[in-house]
Formats: sequence, C-alpha cells, structure tokens
Amino acid sequence: MMHQMINLLDKMVHFKQAQAHCDIPCKIYDPSGALLAALSCVRMIDLIHEVGDGTSLSVSDVAKISRLVQEKEKTCSDVKEEIRTIWGDYFKAAQFEQVPDVHTMVHDIMMQASKCKQGIDRSDSEALVEKINRFAEAFWLTKGVSTYRAPCPYPPALETVYPNLKP
Repeated sequence: MMHQMINLLDKMVHFKQAQAHCDIPCKIYDPSGALLAALSCVRMIDLIHEVGDGTSLSVSDVAKISRLVQEKEKTCSDVKEEIRTIWGDYFKAAQFEQVPDVHTMVHDIMMQASKCKQGIDRSDSEALVEKINRFAEAFWLTKGVSTYRAPCPYPPALETVYPNLKP
C-alpha cells in the first residue's frame, strides 16, 4: 500500500530520479558499455542521414529525426558516464603507472563525445569509437587481459576492441 501511495505522489510531484554507480567497491568494471553507446551514436547518425537531406521532410520525418537526435544525445552522455565511472572508481595508482596517459585519454573521450552531441558528422562518432577502443585496450592491459579487434556483428559494423577471455 505504501508503494502505491508513493507512486501516486510521484505522479503529482514528479520526483527527480537518481541514477549512479553504486560506489561499492564491487570491482566490476568494463568499457564495453561505453563502446556500445559510441557504436549506437554512429548508428543514430547513420539513421538521421537515411531520413533525408532536409529539403523535403514530412512531419513524420521531422519527428523521426527528433527521436534519433534525442537518442544520439543520450548515448553520448552514456559514454561519458561509463568512462568517468571507470576512470574515477577503478583507476588507482597502480593503473596510472601502467597507463600514464589515461587522464588525457579520458579527457579526449569527453571532448569527442561533446563534439558528437553538437553535430551529425559520422567521422566524429567514428573517432569517438576509436578513442574508446584505445581506452578499452588500456583498461584490459591493467587487468592483464589481452585484446583483439574485430568488426562488431551489428550495424555500423565498426572495428571494436574485445577482451580475449579464453584461457
């Protein structure tokens, strides 16, 4: 009953929803979430370009582009959150010694994700994927796990870093 009352109150007041990494040292970190978000950004840009050149868009086309842009913006924010969490919660002195340029890598990813939010240039989103690929290689290096690159098995089929988890 209490749950129903809170839900009803939420409908009237619209409580702000909090989301965060739990900040419990679970040691479960993986850059694949950031890679998937960056690949989604590329895909959203491809779909935006598929809708048309902008000279004769229907109301339906405009609505579709609006939804695609909104999702592109979300995926860029997801990239930033995933990378920021790994950098802030996982990387410590030992990892900084192994990857001394990780601060620059993270900053470059943040800037590239912002650039992707500002436009619809596919090359910007491809550059974001590559920056995250390099971050993923560095991350797995700190775990002592080798990596390999292969095209992802879904559009946009870009080369993606995967951990080699076979013994």
